[in-house]
Amino acid sequence: MWFEILPGAAIITVLLSVPIYAMYGVQKLTLGNAFRRNMDERFSRVMYQRDFRLTDNPYLMNGLDAIPDDEEDDQNKELNEDFNVGDDPDQEN
Repeated sequence: MWFEILPGAAIITVLLSVPIYAMYGVQKLTLGNAFRRNMDERFSRVMYQRDFRLTDNPYLMNGLDAIPDDEEDDQNKELNEDFNVGDDPDQEN
């Protein structure tokens, strides 16, 4: 009869849907988020790493306000100290 196919169809449907739902848990464990960004191209991987480095959360939209200004000020101060050779008469020691 036609209904004899139902158990086999149910088993096949369940087995084909297991990887889809299992990836939700695997990505939650490995990435800390259940959804994965598209990283097929090198540019996408670089942008993912950049967002993770800047804000520790690559899944939120990041603007210029997400880039910390403290690092630039510290680097500029260090550069200015490196170039200070002591021959500037306007600068006090």
